[in-house]
Amino acid sequence: MTAYRDAFLAAPDGLQLYYRDYDMADGGLTPVLCLPGLTRNARDFDGIAAHLAKTRRVIAPDMRGRGRSAYDPNWQNYSIPVETGDVLALAASLGFEKVAIIGTSRGGLIASVIAAMKPALLKGVVLNDVGPELDPRGIARITAYVGRQDATPPDWTAAMEGLKAVNGGLFDMPDEQWMTVTRAIFRDEDGKPVLDYDPRIGDATRASMAQPQAIDPWVLFQAFAPIPLLVLRGANSDLLSPETVAKMRAAKPDMRFAEIPGRGHAPLLDEPDSIAAIDAFLAELG
Repeated sequence: MTAYRDAFLAAPDGLQLYYRDYDMADGGLTPVLCLPGLTRNARDFDGIAAHLAKTRRVIAPDMRGRGRSAYDPNWQNYSIPVETGDVLALAASLGFEKVAIIGTSRGGLIASVIAAMKPALLKGVVLNDVGPELDPRGIARITAYVGRQDATPPDWTAAMEGLKAVNGGLFDMPDEQWMTVTRAIFRDEDGKPVLDYDPRIGDATRASMAQPQAIDPWVLFQAFAPIPLLVLRGANSDLLSPETVAKMRAAKPDMRFAEIPGRGHAPLLDEPDSIAAIDAFLAELG
C-alpha cells in the first residue's frame, strides 16, 4: 500500500475538496501536483506518485464532483475556470511558491490556464495526452459516454469489460492491469462497482462543447513559452493527434516529447517510457 495522508480543504466557494498528500520525502525538490482527467480522480496517479514521492512531495487532488470531493449542487461549476480556482487555492493552502504539474487530459487544460494566469507558480508542466487542439474522434467518444452510464454493472468483471469496450482497443494491456484501472474509476458499494463521479459532469461537458471557445487555445498555449514543458502522447490516442504535436513543437521548439506505445487516451503513467520521461524532466527542474 502506498503511503499518503488523506486531507481536505474548502474550495473558494466553500465546497469540500479531497486530496492525497504523498509527503514521504523532504529532499528540497520541487513538489508535484497531479491533476486528473475529466471523470478521473487521485487514484489514477497512485503508481507515479509513489515513485516520485521517494524524493519529493506529491499532491493528487480529487477535483470537485469526483472521488472523495463533494458533488457540486450547481453542475455548471464543473468547468475549467472554477476547477482552476480550486487548484490555485490548493497550492496556496499548502504554501507552494513553485510547483511542477502533471496534468492528464483536462488536468493538462487546467495547467494551461494556470500558465496564463499565474506563470510564476509553475516550475514545469507535463501534459499527458492533451494539447491546444483535441481530435474530434476522441471528443465524440468521450461525450458519448460521460455521465450516461445509467446501469450499474452487476460485478467488477462486467465493469472492466465495459471499460475495455468504451476504449475501443486503444490500449494493449492484460486484464490484470485493466482491473487496476477499473478500480480507480469505480468505487465499491456493497461489493458492486459504481462510477466515482457526479453524472452531471456529463451535462457540463456537453454544454461546454456546444459553446464557442472564449480564448483561442493556441493563444493560451503561448503562455508556456517561458515554462519547461513535457508532452506525453499515447501512440494510439484519439484525442491528441501527431499533427497537433508537430504544431506544438513548432510553436515551442524546446518542448520535450515522448510517445508511449500501446496506449490510447491517456497513458497511465506507470509505463517505463512515461516514468523515464517524467524522471528526466523533473530532474532538470530540481
